[in-house]
Amino acid sequence: MKNDHLHTVVKLLSAFLVISVATVVATVVMRHNPALVTTAVWIRTPLVAASAAVLLLFARRAAAGHRDSFRRLRVISMVVLVAIVAVVAWPGAFPVWLRVEQAVCGLFILSVVVRTNLRVVRSSIGLRRR
Repeated sequence: MKNDHLHTVVKLLSAFLVISVATVVATVVMRHNPALVTTAVWIRTPLVAASAAVLLLFARRAAAGHRDSFRRLRVISMVVLVAIVAVVAWPGAFPVWLRVEQAVCGLFILSVVVRTNLRVVRSSIGLRRR
């Protein structure tokens, strides 16, 4: 059971990474339009892509049975989810196109957070609620 959930997490985070890298590329392509690409977009998009890569690394290691990577995956995915919710909810801070992209990514991350916090997954990798 653990492996099924964690392999799904790896797939979700792979999709998150692809979307995040595509967003960085879109930012570069649209760089001459200041209404679409603000300073906040320039800062946010590479950070999201980097966090996606780190989460994917931890997910792959967790799927291989590394308990510390699993813990890191759980914590960082929750932090990323909170940051995404803030971006989507903060009116005017980011262009609509980026808020929509972040909402889509948020669905992937929400699924990761839910799956990594399932009791069956935590107990199978050696984590129990205290």
